Amino acid sequence: MNVVVELRGLELPGRHGVLEWERETEQPFLYDVELELPEPPADELEGTVDYREVVTLVRALSDERQFQLLESLAGAVADTLLEHFKQVERVSVRVRKPEVNPGASVEFAAASVRRERR
Repeated sequence: MNVVVELRGLELPGRHGVLEWERETEQPFLYDVELELPEPPADELEGTVDYREVVTLVRALSDERQFQLLESLAGAVADTLLEHFKQVERVSVRVRKPEVNPGASVEFAAASVRRERR
């Protein structure tokens, strides 16, 4: 049996985007993360995913690297989480960028990726 651990709407600042000002000025990014893993055999943190570690890993990646594309950012987050959490079988990451102006009113721009352990 599998279980899905989720974090929705994790808001972290970042300097990501195609335009130069986007990489110079912090703006909010929202992360939705789903981690699929075997159901823990006991009610103990060691058998699952610690939310605090997820936040720490996503924050570190966003702080240390700049991405032009949301797709690349979402993929890097997914790869990092799969690498760190050996018990995770699948991970889905959606990154939303609410402060986007594509020439019309939109709630946000987003990109999603899904990765599986092979």
